[in-house]
Amino acid sequence: MAPLTRPKPSLVSLSSAEAVLAESAGDAAFATTLAKGLVVLEAFKADARLLGNMEISVRTGIPRPTVARLTHTLAELGYLHYDRDLAKYRVGIRALHMAHPLLADMPFRQLARPLMQEFAQSVRGTVSIGVLDGTAMVYVETARSGDVGPHTPDIGMPIPVAPTAMGRAAAAILPAPDGAALDARLQAVDAEHWSDFGALYRRGLAQCAEQGFCTCFGEYMASIHAVAAPLFYAPGAKRAFSINCGIPAFRLNSGQLEAEIGPRIRALAGSIRALINEDEPVIIRREPQPASFAEVHGDR
Repeated sequence: MAPLTRPKPSLVSLSSAEAVLAESAGDAAFATTLAKGLVVLEAFKADARLLGNMEISVRTGIPRPTVARLTHTLAELGYLHYDRDLAKYRVGIRALHMAHPLLADMPFRQLARPLMQEFAQSVRGTVSIGVLDGTAMVYVETARSGDVGPHTPDIGMPIPVAPTAMGRAAAAILPAPDGAALDARLQAVDAEHWSDFGALYRRGLAQCAEQGFCTCFGEYMASIHAVAAPLFYAPGAKRAFSINCGIPAFRLNSGQLEAEIGPRIRALAGSIRALINEDEPVIIRREPQPASFAEVHGDR
C-alpha cells in the first residue's frame, strides 16, 4: 500500500491542528480537546465524505490514537456516524442541527430568493449569496435555472476567495484593517495560489470600487464565467456578504458579462438591500492595481 501523504493545502482549507494549537499556546482559556474535535469534524469535505481514523490523522496532523478517541466520542454524540462495513466515519445528522440557527440568523435570504430565482432563469445560470469566512466564501443561499454546467452551488459549500468574483466582492467591503489582514492571510495560506490569483484578486477589488461589481473569467472553474457585487457588511457580526451570478461560458457573448450581467447583478444587490433596509456598503480602495484589465486577462 502506498504511504498516505497529507493533501496539499488549498485556499479553502483551514489551518492544520498543529497550527491551531501553536497559535493558541499559552492561552489558558483555550480548550485544546474541543478544538481538536472540531478540527476532526472539519476534515470532512464534499470530496471526502467517508474517512477512516488514519485518513483523518493525515488530514489534520492529530495523532491517530487521539483521533480514534475523538471520532468515537463524536459518533456517540451523533455528530459522526460509523460505517462498520467500511470501517470509516461520515458526518452525522446531528451536525446539520448546527446549521439552522446560523441560517435563521440571516432571514434576508428568504426575501432575496425570489429575485435571485428570476435573475437565474433569465440568464440560464446560478445566482448565489455568500458570506466571508476566513479565506473562504460560504454559500448561504442559491438559485439556479435548469442546466447550469459543472458547478452547482449549494448552501454550506465553501469556495476560495482569491480566484472568485464572489470572494473579491465580499473582500472589497471589509473595513480597512480587516481587509489588510485578509490580504496577508491569503498570501500566507497558499503562496502558489496567491502567485496565480493575487493580481486578479486586487483587480477585482478595484473593479468593485470603480463599477460596483467584479468579473471572473474562469479563474475558479474554466467553463464558468461569473460576476459578483458586494451586498452588505454587518458590523456587529463582522459578516461580509456578496452576491454572484455564474453562467456557462458558451452561453455568453463577447463583452456581455461586463456590459450587461455586471450592471444587472449590481442592481439586484441594490434591490435586495432596499428590501431589507440595508445601506449601500462603503468600498475603500485598499491598493491600486497597476496592470490594466486587458493586461491581466489578455484579449477577449
